[in-house]
Amino acid sequence: MVHRLDGRATWLVGRAHLRSHGLLQEAFAAAGARPYHYRLLAALEESGPLSQAELGRAAGLDRGDVTRSLDVLGGSGLILREPDPADRKRNRVSITRAGRAELYRLDAVLTEVQERFLAPLSAGERAVFLGLVARLARDPEGAREA
Repeated sequence: MVHRLDGRATWLVGRAHLRSHGLLQEAFAAAGARPYHYRLLAALEESGPLSQAELGRAAGLDRGDVTRSLDVLGGSGLILREPDPADRKRNRVSITRAGRAELYRLDAVLTEVQERFLAPLSAGERAVFLGLVARLARDPEGAREA
């Protein structure tokens, strides 16, 4: 290990990201799913029917990834794409009953990954960690909340 990097937040966050990403990929693959699929299903359940562009923004995914993932989810009966009554040129995407069941199944997978990732921390440390990471994630300029 390069000792120059000890205590460097960006290095440590990057290492933590690699660990969390690996845990997520492994767990979702074992469950026969992909993290993108979870994000899309969760966004649809939370927001209701959306256009593909709106869904991509809500899930934080690239347009091409959304299209490919929706092809898979639609082929599995987890989502439904229908012409938007307000604009026939675009599709509205909604989650199906089977999609909700899959989302709930994957909720358990994600919960297990969270437990594995946060295992080294006590309950109090987890709360502090999650609060700090959430603040860093939403505040890229580092401005402090008043």
